[in-house]
Amino acid sequence: MSLLAYLGKLVTLRDRNFWSMFGGFESWTGKAVTPDSVMQIATALACIRLTATTVSTLPVHVYREKPDGTRQRIPDHPMAKVLRDSPNADQTPAEFLEGMVACTMLFGNAFALKTKSVGQVRALTLLRPDLMTVRRDPNTFALVYDYADPRGREIYTADDVWHLKAFGLGGDLGLSAVQYGRQAFGLAMATDEAAGRTFANGVRPGGFFKSEQLLTDEQREQNRKNLIETMRGPENAGRIGILEGNFSWQPVTMPLKDAELLASRGLHIQEICRLMGNIPSVLIGHTGEGVTAWGSGIESLIRAWLTTGLGPLLGRIEQSATRALLAPRDRGKVWCEFARDGLLQADSEARAKLYASAAQNGWRSRNEIRALENLPPVAGGDILTAQSNLLPLDKLGTIVTPTREEVVPQETRQ
Repeated sequence: MSLLAYLGKLVTLRDRNFWSMFGGFESWTGKAVTPDSVMQIATALACIRLTATTVSTLPVHVYREKPDGTRQRIPDHPMAKVLRDSPNADQTPAEFLEGMVACTMLFGNAFALKTKSVGQVRALTLLRPDLMTVRRDPNTFALVYDYADPRGREIYTADDVWHLKAFGLGGDLGLSAVQYGRQAFGLAMATDEAAGRTFANGVRPGGFFKSEQLLTDEQREQNRKNLIETMRGPENAGRIGILEGNFSWQPVTMPLKDAELLASRGLHIQEICRLMGNIPSVLIGHTGEGVTAWGSGIESLIRAWLTTGLGPLLGRIEQSATRALLAPRDRGKVWCEFARDGLLQADSEARAKLYASAAQNGWRSRNEIRALENLPPVAGGDILTAQSNLLPLDKLGTIVTPTREEVVPQETRQ
């Protein structure tokens, strides 16, 4: 939300969203927490980038339910073209979905303006959540989207905007992780700043030079230049100076070991990963104490994230897109789904086991499997097959001849 969104409106001291624009959300550390400052935290940026790029690169398919209850893929459906081929003239599908997911994780809400033709969405334009105000019309109680940017102010209806919400309490808006997790983000920012200032001081603790006699203003300025300025900064770490007169050094801060600064920085990594969707820290390059970067333990962590973190997010996007991007005539009959098999592309062993199970148990044909691997179809590859080791006892010893589709008993074979 921006100042332009408040033009012509009455603002009171209780309007937290308005006043937070001048300093962000206040935290106990005194740090102002805003989406921009959160993106400057390495852990938060890594979590958002990991989730957004993973979701945006998964294939999206559109399906229709057939009269016999099975589903049919519709590659030429308008919604499939928008989500898979070209959402607008300026962005690729991956760039558009990256923006939607990143906005959802930072602001709790993402908005896209719909361009329609004959009642069907033909293009989507990403809108900035910080410039959007969502309210209810006082007369009809319908949702109103008030968007203000440097080009002017526009009022949209719920039918004009695709509104993707993050986790919420059932209201008109999703909850912002930045706002409700501001204490953890503020602590991370304060810890990073303390570490940065410590290293800028050559990893030396702050303190005072004590003099046995009272100094004049001229002497104080001269000693500041000779004793303090020449020793500041990382480039002067380890430098040897000369101390004259009756001076002694009195530190006033705790050493790094006592303050446990490094341990605090490791803790905020875990907290931010939890806030950003239960992301295992190993996926962003951090291995906690007692955790290795390989093996079955890491595989279990990744599977848990795909199930409890990424899976619900994909389902949320699928339901929201199906509801917002379909023409009224298609609602209840057509839906979109992410091809979750794409998550296995980097794991050749798991992919091979899945394909073997699909072909041997008759729930996917070989040509369907070849299509997933971008291979051309083969003759006879559309037939579903299954292993025959679980035949009933009265069917043992029977075969299907290659020339005719009939079962030949074993006792009649020569």
